[in-house]
Amino acid sequence: MLAAERGAGANTLDAYRRDLTDYLAYLHGRGIALEDADTKALRGFVAELETRGFAPATAARRLSCIRGFHKFLYAEGVAKADPGAPVSGPRRGRPLPKVLSIAEVDRLLARAHSLADDGAQNSVQTSAPNPAQDATTRADHATGPVRRARRMACLLELLYATGLRVSELVALPRSAASSGARVLLVKGKGGRERLIPLTEAACAAMVAHLPSVPEDSPWLFPADSESGHITRQAFARDLKDAATAAGLRADKVSPHVLRHAFASHLLHNGADLRIVQELLGHADISTTQIYTHVLDDRLKAMVRDLHPLMDRPGETT
Repeated sequence: MLAAERGAGANTLDAYRRDLTDYLAYLHGRGIALEDADTKALRGFVAELETRGFAPATAARRLSCIRGFHKFLYAEGVAKADPGAPVSGPRRGRPLPKVLSIAEVDRLLARAHSLADDGAQNSVQTSAPNPAQDATTRADHATGPVRRARRMACLLELLYATGLRVSELVALPRSAASSGARVLLVKGKGGRERLIPLTEAACAAMVAHLPSVPEDSPWLFPADSESGHITRQAFARDLKDAATAAGLRADKVSPHVLRHAFASHLLHNGADLRIVQELLGHADISTTQIYTHVLDDRLKAMVRDLHPLMDRPGETT
């Protein structure tokens, strides 16, 4: 149902599968048949998640999955009642997203390009001269480290320029770079498509990276040693190394942090919240509103400068 009716992606299906497997194991361990699960059983499961050290946000997501499962069973006539409706999730705050400053992102990008350029120059110097090949071609075919460095520079430029989800980024087709278009057509969660404009830097990074991609690969970022594209986990691991090389704390940098930086920096520089929602692929504006904390100073300045009451003599703020 999730795949056919809601268009859920593979990662969402895997997450739901893990959550339901854990829940069914809990019921089995207590001798409770699925059709006999009641509100008490669900509350007991939520309480056990807390004792197992699950964060409130993780427990709430797992409960949401299980409540949806029971609702589905009831709607399909498999169960006589829906025990999930009265069960509320653990109370949780909404932490502000981790964000890199513009200067930190600049350092990360500069270091990634520096590593790619240094690797290409070293490869050209150590390769045998061949008049039939130019320097760029020789560098592309010289070593794996050069290709990986260019790939990382391209991944970072695209991620910061577009705010793509990491699953959307690593699965970009080769045609995204070879078409020469200044926009990306991305198919996100629920099968929703959106157009995202590209920066000059992102286009240039794709042009530099594309010759390193095997001609028979359908992916823009193919994996190093197996078929398919680079995995989310591999990119996250390489990003930690790039952050360390740039003098940043590795635990402060992740693909999702760069997505947060994209949104926060746009809003800080005057972008409309609805535009940012569209670019991020959020179905609900409430999801995008976690970034509004970056607007506080700008909004205060607007009220101070534009509100007519601020012009009255003797008024204080």
